Amino acid sequence: MLLRIGRMAAAVAVVIGVFFLGYSLATERRVINETRVKYEPTTCSCTPNCRVSGPNGLYLDLIKLSLTDLLYETNHQTRASLAIGQHMPSRALTMIGSRRLESLQELMARTLAEDIPGDYIEAGAWRGGACIFMRAVLEAHGVTDRKVWVADSFEGLPDPGPGNEEQGSAGMMAVSLEEVQDNFRRYGLLDDRVNFLKGWFKDTFPKAPISKLAILRVDADLYDSTMDALVHLYDKVSPGGFVIIDDTGFEFCARAVADFRKQRGITAPIQKIDWTGIYWQKPRA
Repeated sequence: MLLRIGRMAAAVAVVIGVFFLGYSLATERRVINETRVKYEPTTCSCTPNCRVSGPNGLYLDLIKLSLTDLLYETNHQTRASLAIGQHMPSRALTMIGSRRLESLQELMARTLAEDIPGDYIEAGAWRGGACIFMRAVLEAHGVTDRKVWVADSFEGLPDPGPGNEEQGSAGMMAVSLEEVQDNFRRYGLLDDRVNFLKGWFKDTFPKAPISKLAILRVDADLYDSTMDALVHLYDKVSPGGFVIIDDTGFEFCARAVADFRKQRGITAPIQKIDWTGIYWQKPRA
């Protein structure tokens, strides 16, 4: 009898021990969630808010957050820099920021709604983020008869030449064609509606098999590269289409735009997107 009582007491002790161990672990998990990892709502104006009407608006919002790394970055100061495109990101596939992506979405939606003919091109693609977004916009709208052109040397910046060292150095910002293609693939957006133009703009644009453009987006950094894109592609922009310039916050890019517009007698008003991005609409015939 005593032996049986002893065994029962031992079993009860084990049950009580397991109960308190489980309670302790549960309490520890609760404490970790409450005190060791602090989750705070983001209060900076970093989150895109421009949505396409219909169920795919959230899809494009998530694409923007992902491409800019705002979906994952938690540091408030870094988020603010990413949002306005003033941060050199380690993970993001674009550095143009939320506002320029929102503007790109708005202008693409206008070309589709107003039936402005042509494809979409970015001259200077880096990791491909803006081009991935253009392809995502077409996907969200169910557009299958337009293409996205990804133009880049995929070897970094060209040599700016003597006396132009302030514009950068040869090879800066280099991202391989294979890496950019893989970035498209990761989003499920690499298909025959994405065309790549590899090489220096002065060599590739004169012979590019592009007939019409609804949007010409130039993110070429340097004076000569910006001019090459405008000189060879502007005439392919359809009346009512848009020319977007990404780098007018830098004097040499702004000068290239001013020189080209003066040479061509372009008086269409320039619309400011943010601290460095601008666009204008090509006049309708």
